[in-house]
Amino acid sequence: MEFFIELLPIWMFLALGILLFSGYPVAFILGGVGLAFAVIGSLLGEFRLQQLFLIPLRIYGGTMESPVLVAIPMFIFMGTMLEKSGVARDLLYALQVLLRRVPGGLALSVTLMGTIMAATTGIIGASVVMMTLLALPVMLDRQYHIPLATGTIAASGTLGILIPPSIMLVIMSDLLSVPVGTVFIAAVLPGLLLAGLYTLYIAVLCQLRPGLAPALPDSVGPDTPAEMTAMIMKSFLPPIVLIVLVLGSIFGGFATPTEAAGVGAGGSILLAAFNRKLNMEVLTEVCHRSALTGAMLFGIFVGATCFSFVFRTLGGEHLIIEFIEATGVGAWSILFVLMAMVFALGFFFDWIEITLIVLPVFAPIVGLLDFGTHMHDYPGISQEQVIWFTILVAVNLQTSFLTPPFGFALFYMKGVAPPGVTIQHIYRGIIPFVLLQLFGLGCVLAFPELALWLPSVLLD
Repeated sequence: MEFFIELLPIWMFLALGILLFSGYPVAFILGGVGLAFAVIGSLLGEFRLQQLFLIPLRIYGGTMESPVLVAIPMFIFMGTMLEKSGVARDLLYALQVLLRRVPGGLALSVTLMGTIMAATTGIIGASVVMMTLLALPVMLDRQYHIPLATGTIAASGTLGILIPPSIMLVIMSDLLSVPVGTVFIAAVLPGLLLAGLYTLYIAVLCQLRPGLAPALPDSVGPDTPAEMTAMIMKSFLPPIVLIVLVLGSIFGGFATPTEAAGVGAGGSILLAAFNRKLNMEVLTEVCHRSALTGAMLFGIFVGATCFSFVFRTLGGEHLIIEFIEATGVGAWSILFVLMAMVFALGFFFDWIEITLIVLPVFAPIVGLLDFGTHMHDYPGISQEQVIWFTILVAVNLQTSFLTPPFGFALFYMKGVAPPGVTIQHIYRGIIPFVLLQLFGLGCVLAFPELALWLPSVLLD
């Protein structure tokens, strides 16, 4: 019985892992497991039920009063409005016209559109579904290799989880009590690195094997320079301007991320009006979908607050620290194990569960590790290491959307793909991109400057 009591936090983790496979709402599982083990701990003399009264205070002070989390509903609104306003459809058309003479131009257009849309919305499900509906039928009509087409769309659609403004980065910043603006800046170069790796892979592959991605005919697109200019002004520049307004105001120090989210939401309404798609029906649907998505996320915050409070009160954090100290392994071994754990969890769980479980427990530990000369350029070693670790987890979590059996981007795509596209096509298509993501993760591991140089330049 003493052994069972001592390992109570471990049983709590195992119960959570098993119940997450049940398909029951994550918020209820997190909160339910926390309350259940609070009762078990009380019966075993390890937890006082009076301590549960602290949970509402933590929910109010840590979630409801958090000015950072206010940005999430507005970023959701911005992404949903852009989806409904036709901005993405017009942008894809403009890009494929501009790249029609480049081998694999349509696949490259999809990658560039994914990068641009990632900087305007962090809603992965909406991005993947939207890009699948817009791009996949066109690519199939052009006789594109199906795995190449599906892999390109799935990988590009998930860039929004890393390239700011990302909802995941907002949540991570709040969990770790680090400035969200700093995390946004730190994620820029790693996000562009992944986009660059995708672009380089597609360009080289299509140059070597042009039959995989036939070129578009010259008849596609405007016929005169005046029409080309008009297309660029209407379809290409508006989302770029919105990105500059949102990210530029944050990076330039003119606005907080919350204020910039308001600018982005207002800008998306203006773009919808510019495209003549703003009406009461669209506005109602956008508000409805934004409210549902926001409620789901904040419900998970409430459940996670309960779970983490009970887990720490039962000694879970100290148990992990004692285990690490007992193993006697070095800082790099611990970091590699954590990265491997996040990657393995990505096969089965969504980024929300992984983020809310892994970060609060392990980030403080990483901040205390000594990586020697690897971090010698950053004297404020604890916070810089926490930010570096946050970006490593964010890059790692890119794979959670693409790795079977529960890669959510794969299910989003399969749900709206034409009948001729099988799940085997999708699985084969994502393999090269998962390898590229792991290569990108290795680059950020080997060169912390990829995550820490830009914040040090812009914020000094």
